[in-house]
Amino acid sequence: MTKFYKFPEEKWFGNNGENEEPTSRREIKFPVFPKGKKFLWILVACVVLVFLAFPSLANFYIDYLWFDAQNQTAVFWTMLIPKWILFGVATLLSFVLLFFNFRIARHNTLKLLPPDSPFGNIPQKLTSTAVLIGAGAFALINGASTQKHWDMILRFLNSAPFGNIDPIFGKDISFYIYRLPFWSFAQEWGLGILILSLIGSAALYAFVIAPLVAEHRGAVPKAVFKHLSLLVAAIALLWAVGFWLDRFNLLYSPRGVAFGASYTDIHADLLALNLMTGLTLLVSVLLIVGIYKSTWKFSAITLGFLVLASVILRGIYPGIIQKYVVEPNEFDKERPYIEHNIEATLQAYDLKKVKTVSMLPESEVTWEKLEMNKGTMQNVRLWDSRPLLRSFKQLQEIRSYYDFIDVDIDRYRFNGQYRQVMIAARELDLKRLQNPTWVNQHVEFTHGYGLVMNPVNEVSSSGLPILWIENLPPRIHIPVELERPQIYYGEKPDSYVFVNTTEKEFDYPMGNSNARTTYEGTGGVSIGSFFRRMLFAMKYGDSKILFTTFFTPESRILLYRNVQQRLHRLAPFLLYDSDPYLVIHNGRLVWIQDAYTISDRYPYSEPISVSAGSRKGYFRINYIRNSVKATVDAYDGTVQFFIADKADPLIQTWDKIFPSLFKPMEEMSPNLREHIRYPKDIFSVQSEILKTYHMLDPNTFYNKEDVWQTYRGSEGTEQLAAHYMIMKLEDTHPAEFALITPFMPIGRDNMIAWMAGRCDGDSYGEVLVYTFPKQKLIYGPAQVEALTNQHPEISAQLSLWSQRGSDVIKGNIMVIPIEDAVLYVQPLYLKAENSDLPELKRVIVSTGGRVVWDERLDNALEKLLGKPTTLPSLRVPTTPEGEKEEKSVIPSYDGNIKELVQQAQDAWSKAQDALREGNWNQYGEMMQRVESILQHLGNVTQ
Repeated sequence: MTKFYKFPEEKWFGNNGENEEPTSRREIKFPVFPKGKKFLWILVACVVLVFLAFPSLANFYIDYLWFDAQNQTAVFWTMLIPKWILFGVATLLSFVLLFFNFRIARHNTLKLLPPDSPFGNIPQKLTSTAVLIGAGAFALINGASTQKHWDMILRFLNSAPFGNIDPIFGKDISFYIYRLPFWSFAQEWGLGILILSLIGSAALYAFVIAPLVAEHRGAVPKAVFKHLSLLVAAIALLWAVGFWLDRFNLLYSPRGVAFGASYTDIHADLLALNLMTGLTLLVSVLLIVGIYKSTWKFSAITLGFLVLASVILRGIYPGIIQKYVVEPNEFDKERPYIEHNIEATLQAYDLKKVKTVSMLPESEVTWEKLEMNKGTMQNVRLWDSRPLLRSFKQLQEIRSYYDFIDVDIDRYRFNGQYRQVMIAARELDLKRLQNPTWVNQHVEFTHGYGLVMNPVNEVSSSGLPILWIENLPPRIHIPVELERPQIYYGEKPDSYVFVNTTEKEFDYPMGNSNARTTYEGTGGVSIGSFFRRMLFAMKYGDSKILFTTFFTPESRILLYRNVQQRLHRLAPFLLYDSDPYLVIHNGRLVWIQDAYTISDRYPYSEPISVSAGSRKGYFRINYIRNSVKATVDAYDGTVQFFIADKADPLIQTWDKIFPSLFKPMEEMSPNLREHIRYPKDIFSVQSEILKTYHMLDPNTFYNKEDVWQTYRGSEGTEQLAAHYMIMKLEDTHPAEFALITPFMPIGRDNMIAWMAGRCDGDSYGEVLVYTFPKQKLIYGPAQVEALTNQHPEISAQLSLWSQRGSDVIKGNIMVIPIEDAVLYVQPLYLKAENSDLPELKRVIVSTGGRVVWDERLDNALEKLLGKPTTLPSLRVPTTPEGEKEEKSVIPSYDGNIKELVQQAQDAWSKAQDALREGNWNQYGEMMQRVESILQHLGNVTQ
């Protein structure tokens, strides 16, 4: 059977505007594609679709089950539904625009196609299908690309006002944070669709009609010209909208001496953008008019004029203003914009709250000042996290499959004493299993166990830390309860495990056997049914999940067990601090994680590059708030988000979007609130900004007369960006937990200021900056370190230790403000060549340019300040329950050679007994005693 088509006549439109006749036409015969086997092809397509889609559906259902287990299905749907709505709307609109334009192009092409064209035998049905498929494919791609903007759409719909307006356009900051990104996205999306429509239509015209146009000496069919002109006019219209929106983006200009719109931006670029907006709108109108003028020259001249105006107004003119108007009078011209930048930056980084205190310091500390700050002196930190972590690994990992990731710093109250402690969680490292079978990795070994805690300032006679919580099961020397020491969720876990199976879990090692347990928590997702086992087997590519016989109807799978991974899945829009820390709370272990709301859209605010634990790489921000405190139960994985800064507009917006996710800070347990702290990441960002933005005077800021720097430590020491300590900040307040960092003038080593972030009670979140007069020398950390290196006794002893093969580890130089003076304390550790167990050997103290050291802090202070009058309150407090006391580092021995030998034998026997019992502290003390006796014996025999 044959179908016949006849091309209708069409007018042609040439350079002279006259109608010309196309070539002759004849009837064309087209074969119709044969039918058959359609059902088979449809069936195969469906099978392939199911095969490809089923893994995605499995992941979707597993995610739903996980959110349901957290009682956060509302969050799941709130994040999912907007994505698909956005996908559907974008796909539909894209398809309508693309299909409409491609259809017009196809229609015009077929009408004008000559019978002898090489495309003359293509059937209309095929071209119609091609247009449909092409428009649909491009629309699906475009729709999928918009899904990642779901959060931007929700922020736009739920925006909260900032209450601050920008100084140029007078708009609330929320316009720049929420609405400007949305309108820019809409403009760019529409422009992209129109450009794609233009390219696709023009390509179709070019490939099919190009030979025909060549035959008519460059003539362009009128229908084609009209279609393309309307598309270009629509593009010009959206281009004009883009110019109008770019006006507001001037407030992010990096051109001037400070970030934000400068003199040139306001007096040249803003004028240019206003003119370009008007000119582009005019071009859009003229392009439409050009259709009826019946000449392409008019439209081409209009577009050429627009390009020329853009080059002059946006390129040449601003350059002239900058070079001949601004640069010769830079400060006068830029002064108001510098003020805008300073004000916006302080506001965006929450530094408007900073309280600056000017101090006239004394040169040295005294015993009287130490007595007034006894809470500080009783918590001087002698253990750095790096050597302490090594000690924990050597003394308390117990088995090869345990690991300590890092050491956290916190504070507790024991029997009325406010003590600063260091804590490390004993987590499970499956990579260290001696027999890493599937059962061991997923059923047998499921959790870490317990923690290690030591006071920051207590040292055994062998130079090792005094442990308040140690061993397995936990041996506790302080008045706290720990009923659930198991750690199923922590910083280490990155794999899934199964609980409540027929096989009891390994709990902790115990003598010749192992203690075993059964999970009693509510964490995880039920995996008892075969269908769910099949889904999880597909998700993890693990067929053993299907065929294992360990599962019961009560079996559960614990997944997403890493603390930050778990939080990120629930709230991916937050930035998480790099260091979650562990707290003992009501007999359980709870992780506290600080989270931030951030933006890079705050006008005039100076941007900074940051890196944090929850996101890889560096990225730029210019607004940050520590708005959220999150907690994760280490046993059952329960997650809670608490709003810590109710005044933050960003968290107000997210609270509107996810009302079931966030709780007010008042709902956090009072005991747990005692452990919240000013987080290091935001403190580091704020201190980085404050290096420059403490200069509030525009002239000083412009000249950069008083830029600060922080001390990063010398080679071989940790970076001293900021450190926690218990200290007295105000006369009317007792010693409190704070985060501090010192500042030095750029290019100088003397200290000019220090900054403190308060962590306790009603003062939480306050920031204090103590500044010193520029005309008085206050020794900085680098100068103290130089004095230490030049000290004859210290340098000689360090050289001697190094020559003997010992590794000398210098701890951080702790800057301790004492009233109106500064005390420096630096611990010194020694590690034998064949050992990885550092021992605290000396404590260096300094004030007023004088440096001394000794084996104990109190002895070093006596050398530094002389013998005190009776000040017993400065003695280091012992363990609250009195089970462990600090010992003298060098004991004395009396007696003859026979007695000394007997004492050495007794100490050696006790050391061996301690070794067999795994009591590493006693072992170290006894071995130290043996060494000291042998040294004394050598002196006696000489």
